[in-house]
Amino acid sequence: RVLTASRDRTAKLWSVDSGACLLTLKGHGHRMNCAAFAPDAAWVLAASDGGATRWCAESGDCLGTLEGHRDSVLSAAFSADCRRVVTASADRTARL
Repeated sequence: RVLTASRDRTAKLWSVDSGACLLTLKGHGHRMNCAAFAPDAAWVLAASDGGATRWCAESGDCLGTLEGHRDSVLSAAFSADCRRVVTASADRTARL
């Protein structure tokens, strides 16, 4: 699977083999700046102008949004053990 983030306020999971869209991830009204799989591929994390949102990679269920930055979240990633998330923002801060 391939994961994309878009200014149309969605992240999408695509099939590498067929090119078909497998899931469209929605859950907030902000453009997506980046998206990443968890190391175990069970979750998806997307950074946006409104925070960092986590979804189940199988069902597409939104599992919540991390907020707290004063500006757009430009990047987000899971830790190697999938227990933590780090975000980087245009407000010049990183949060763990």
